[in-house]
Amino acid sequence: MSATTSDQDLFAGSGEEPAEGTVYTAMGGDWDDVVHDQAERGDERIVVNMGPQHPSTHGVLRLILELDGETVTELRSSIGHLHTGIEKNMEYRTWTQGVTFITRADYVMPLHNELAYVLSVEKLLGIEDQITERTNIIRVMMAEWMRIASHLVALGTGGLELGATTLMTVAFREREKIMDVFETITGLRMNHAFIRPGGVAQDLPANGVQMLKDTLKSIKKQMPEFGKLANANPIVKSRLVGVGYLDLPACMALGVTGPLLRAAGYEYDLRKAMPYSGYETYEFDVPVREEADSYARFRNRVDEMWESVRIIDQCVVRLEQTQGQRVMIDDPKIAWPAQLSIGSDGQGNSNEHLKHIMGQSMEALIHHFKLVTEGFRVPPGQAYVPTESAKGELGAHVVSDGGTRPFRVHMRDPSFHQLQALPALCEGGMLADVVVNIATIDPVLGGVDR
Repeated sequence: MSATTSDQDLFAGSGEEPAEGTVYTAMGGDWDDVVHDQAERGDERIVVNMGPQHPSTHGVLRLILELDGETVTELRSSIGHLHTGIEKNMEYRTWTQGVTFITRADYVMPLHNELAYVLSVEKLLGIEDQITERTNIIRVMMAEWMRIASHLVALGTGGLELGATTLMTVAFREREKIMDVFETITGLRMNHAFIRPGGVAQDLPANGVQMLKDTLKSIKKQMPEFGKLANANPIVKSRLVGVGYLDLPACMALGVTGPLLRAAGYEYDLRKAMPYSGYETYEFDVPVREEADSYARFRNRVDEMWESVRIIDQCVVRLEQTQGQRVMIDDPKIAWPAQLSIGSDGQGNSNEHLKHIMGQSMEALIHHFKLVTEGFRVPPGQAYVPTESAKGELGAHVVSDGGTRPFRVHMRDPSFHQLQALPALCEGGMLADVVVNIATIDPVLGGVDR
């Protein structure tokens, strides 16, 4: 049945204020009656909840859309369905243990989360100049692999939401190769806890450099498929060109960074503007476009992947030149014992390390015990080191009260800021383009609602 109820009847006795206008309740097969009543009144406004169950809203993002026919007249986003308390939990763990939490924020680019946090901790410790060259090379290489992997997810899932399933299969095929690299080097395919204060958990395995060369060769051979499938594809262009226009002043006003900002014509990349981890020593370009639409953002991500490949090529050469160099600072009061090789079972510390601390050095045993159970102390203060993640500016504001645990950690996650742009992207456009706009923002709600 169709129920057309006046405001007064609907809210009688409820103590609630009535909504503006008439409220329509559709009960199954009576939608035609409701639409007929609306047409008689000349009112075609419909409010639709899109998500969080909708597969095209990337997880737990809920959008409240006001529609006039197929046109979006108003959009409001609602977050808060995924809260895992990552930042608060870090206040109850040591500085090194905090890496295992922050890596789970934006779970599509965990190594970027780790790097941003660790750089801020190292700034508080005042040990930036003690980080070895090989450590920085490994960090840069892993960050660039992570950038490619994250962009592949953005392009693949974006293609899937447009109905271009081949884009998704190609993207995830190439991403699997990068996941194999991560698994070989860190032991895990995601949530690695690999980048740690003072260095990285362990060096590359014996076959690490050759594996990198083989993966690069395969990626270079297969990635051009994206251009063949999408760059001049009339269906892709009809869905993306001119859709989701967000110009430079709007990006600046809303705190939008990363590929969205560069697709609006601003050549801003923190790897160039505020270099960290030795990025100033690498040769690479910053792709920029002027169109400021969804197609420009798509093409920019493809170009950025090629620049990341270019950086990784340079990293491979440098890794061969720094073979045998330490990957953790030479300070036993900070350097977590995991800088030593892992045991033959793939777990714990190596037999050499156990032999050293249990039978050769009482001081080493004390340091091991204190580091693992209590952690190291960080001087009082606060630090923030911005990094250029796959999605834009990512940083961790870290506050220390002089103890062995963070007093406060707060992430500046790019997805959170980018979502502010959704109304500007969608209002005045078509309902079908809302999905496109979400896809070109590429938000990950683990980083938004942390």
